[in-house]
Amino acid sequence: MFKNTQQGYGIVAIVLHWGMAALMIVLVAMGLYMVSLPDAGFDTRKITLILYHKELGVLALALAIARLCWRLGNVLPRLVDRLPDWQKVAARFVHLSFYGLMFALPITGWIMSSSAGLSVSVFDWIDLPDLVSRDDDLFALFIDIHKWLGYALIGLMLVHIGAALRHHFFFKDETLKKMLPASGLSD
Repeated sequence: MFKNTQQGYGIVAIVLHWGMAALMIVLVAMGLYMVSLPDAGFDTRKITLILYHKELGVLALALAIARLCWRLGNVLPRLVDRLPDWQKVAARFVHLSFYGLMFALPITGWIMSSSAGLSVSVFDWIDLPDLVSRDDDLFALFIDIHKWLGYALIGLMLVHIGAALRHHFFFKDETLKKMLPASGLSD
């Protein structure tokens, strides 16, 4: 029930998956919205959103660490048997890419903040140490890196969601149901 099996994911993996999915959607939506706001003026929404975005990014990094540790200590459920080899490779590539982005996005955001001379707070409990010293050129570079990694995350999310729905509604196999609580979706 708690641990993964060859047939499906345990409740811990399911909660980590859906929690991280919701968090990534919120972070992407916040990121897209806050960059559309003006930098100057008396409107403090952008600064407020950046602060929340950074704190949620730290939470995402912590969840990514927890998720990776859980993944390394558990069996990975089998893919659908009738899946062509190229789709098995594609599925593994997308999952590995998600793990890479779950680490790269918060770390690049942290580097971006450090290079701007802005601390990263863990919900006002502690300030994380700067990863690099203040450097305006590095800050500009990491703005672009963070942005493009965010776009890559959006693309992977769309591929992942599309593939899961395709398996559920067209192939009617167990792929999506493995990541749902026992009640699952009705067909």
